[in-house]
Amino acid sequence: MYFLGLGLVLMALKFLEIGPVANLSWVWVLTPFGLAVAWWAWADASGFTKKRAMERENARKNARIDRNRDNLGTLGKSRKR
Repeated sequence: MYFLGLGLVLMALKFLEIGPVANLSWVWVLTPFGLAVAWWAWADASGFTKKRAMERENARKNARIDRNRDNLGTLGKSRKR
């Protein structure tokens, strides 16, 4: 996502001819977009994206379970009978 933002900023600076970016070649200005595509391809191919999504889902699930246990008053692991 950072590469995409950087690419948009550099492209705007190049198009508006602002600062030292105006003298750069378009290849250098558009490089962050290629890096973003490479990052997304790697993240999807390696399972990194799926792993992060599963971690978020598990954290939400555990928070929901803890919240429900707290509401029921059974958050502690040892129950007195």
